[in-house]
Amino acid sequence: MTRERLYLFDTTLRDGQQTQGVQFSTAEKQQIARMLDDLGIDYIEGGWPGANPTDSEFFDAAPNTRATMTAFGMTKRSGRSAENDDVLAAVLNAKTPAVCLVGKSSRFQVENALGIPLEENLDNLSASFAHIKAQGREALFDAEHFFDGYKADPDYALKAVHAAYDAGARWIVLCDTNGGTLPDEISRIVKEVIASGIPGANLGIHTHNDTEQAVAGSLAAVLAGARQIQGTLNGLGERCGNANLTSLIPTLLLKDPFASQFETGVTLDALEGLRIVSRTLDDILNRVPSKQAAYVGSSAFAHKAGLHASAILKDPTTYEHIDPAAVGNSRIVPMSNQAGQSNLRKRLFEAGLEVAKDNPALPRILEVVKAREAEGYSYDTAQASFELLARRELGLLPQFFEVKRYRVTVERRMNKYGNMISLSEAVVVVKIDGQKVLNVSDSIGPDGSDQGPVNALNKALSKDLGPYQAHIDEMKLVDFKVRITNGGTDAVTRVIIDTEDAQGRVWSTVGVSANIVDASFEALLDAINWKLVRDAASV
Repeated sequence: MTRERLYLFDTTLRDGQQTQGVQFSTAEKQQIARMLDDLGIDYIEGGWPGANPTDSEFFDAAPNTRATMTAFGMTKRSGRSAENDDVLAAVLNAKTPAVCLVGKSSRFQVENALGIPLEENLDNLSASFAHIKAQGREALFDAEHFFDGYKADPDYALKAVHAAYDAGARWIVLCDTNGGTLPDEISRIVKEVIASGIPGANLGIHTHNDTEQAVAGSLAAVLAGARQIQGTLNGLGERCGNANLTSLIPTLLLKDPFASQFETGVTLDALEGLRIVSRTLDDILNRVPSKQAAYVGSSAFAHKAGLHASAILKDPTTYEHIDPAAVGNSRIVPMSNQAGQSNLRKRLFEAGLEVAKDNPALPRILEVVKAREAEGYSYDTAQASFELLARRELGLLPQFFEVKRYRVTVERRMNKYGNMISLSEAVVVVKIDGQKVLNVSDSIGPDGSDQGPVNALNKALSKDLGPYQAHIDEMKLVDFKVRITNGGTDAVTRVIIDTEDAQGRVWSTVGVSANIVDASFEALLDAINWKLVRDAASV
C-alpha cells in the first residue's frame, strides 16, 4: 500500500526561542538548523528577519539545507499596500524559498487586538498572500487563534483561511495559539475545514502544550486529514511549550496507524540519532535533559521493580513499547533496595559482566546496596556508582590510582575594590604506579568568578593523573545535584553528579557524607574510575 506524505515543519529557531530564558546565538541557530536537516525535517523556520539582529544575521548566513528554509513574518498592515509594507519587505528580503505569515483568523482578535473592520482583515490576508505568490515563494498562513476563533464564530474563521488559500497560500496552518483546545475538538474542526473546501493536503497543525495535549492534538489533526505538523525539538516554546517533535517523530515512524499510512522525510536510520539531537539542544541551552522525556529520556526505558526486570530479561516487549535502540536510547535496570537478583544480573550483563546465578557475590552485592541506600545512597539514579560497587564485590575493579589525602580551604577576603569575595583552594595527593603526585587548584572559573570548593576539588583531582590524563581531559561535569537526606545538625548530604565524555556517554555517580565537599569528592572519584573502567585503561 502506498503511504501518504506527511510534512514536518520545525519552528525551534523561531517559536522555540519564545521560551523563557532561551536566546540562541547565530552560530547556535546554524548548528541546530544543520541538525534538523540531517534528521530529515521538511521545513525549518529560521526566525523573523528584521525583528532582531540575530534572526537577520542567521538569514544572511543560513546553512544550505535540503529542508525548505522558511522566514516568518506578519501580513501587511492596514493602510499600506503589500508592495510598500516595510515589515513584509524584510521577510521577503531574506530570500528564503518559503515564507510563513501570521495573521488573525478570530473575529475577537480582529476586533479587539487589531481594532480594524472584519472585511479589512480579510483584504489584508488576500493582498499579502497574493504578493508572496507573485514573488515566486511558497506561502504558509499561520492562522493565529484559529480554533478559539472557529468555536466562537466559525463563519468568520473559515472566511479568513479561505481568503489566504484563494490568494495562493500553499499551506493553511491551523493554530491552537492559547493551547486550550482538546484533541477531539481539533479532530472535528479539521474535518469541518476540509469539508469547507480546503484540502487536507494543504492543512497544517500548530499546537501549544498548555493542557499537556499538544502532541495528542497534532496526531488527532493528522488522523482528521491535516498533512503538515509544526512543532519544536524538546517541546520548546512560550508558556508550556509547543508540540514536541522529539515525541511526535518516533510516534509517526513506529506506531500504527501512522507508520503504516504515512511517510515523512525522517528515515529509520536517522531516527536512531534522535536522542543525540535532543541532548545536543539541551547542551546548547545549558539545560539538564528531562529524564522522563518520552522516547529519549534516560528513564524512558528504565525498569526498577524486580518483577519487571525478570520479565525484561526473558522478553523486552513485556514492559517496553519499542526497542530503545530505534531512537538511540538504551535500556536501564536501576539498582535499588527494591531490586532482586534478576535486576542485578541483567544490569551486570549490560555492564559486560556475565555472572552465574549461583555466584556467592550476588546476594552480597544486594545486601551492600540495601545497606548503603539506608545510609542515603541512591543507586537508582547513579548507575555508574552501582557498577563500581558491584565490580568491587566481584573482585573486578582495578585500582588505577590511590587518593592519599585531600584538603579544601575556603577564604573570604576583601578585594581591591572593597568588596568581600570568596576563594576556595583544593589540594589532592594521589599515588600512581608507586609515585605520589600533588595537585593544587583554585575555584576561579574561566570568566574569573568564584565557582566554589567543589569546582576547585574537581580541577585539582583531574589536573594530573599521569598515564590516565588523556581519558580524564575529555570528561565534563554536566549536572550537580545536592539533597539533604536527614535534617538537623546531623544532616546527611547526598550528591549526584552527571558526567559526559567526547563519545557522548553520560553517567551518574553518587556520594554521601555529612560534609557536602566530601560527598562531592566521592562522586567525582567514582566518575573518573568508571570512565577508566569503560575505556579499559591499563593498570
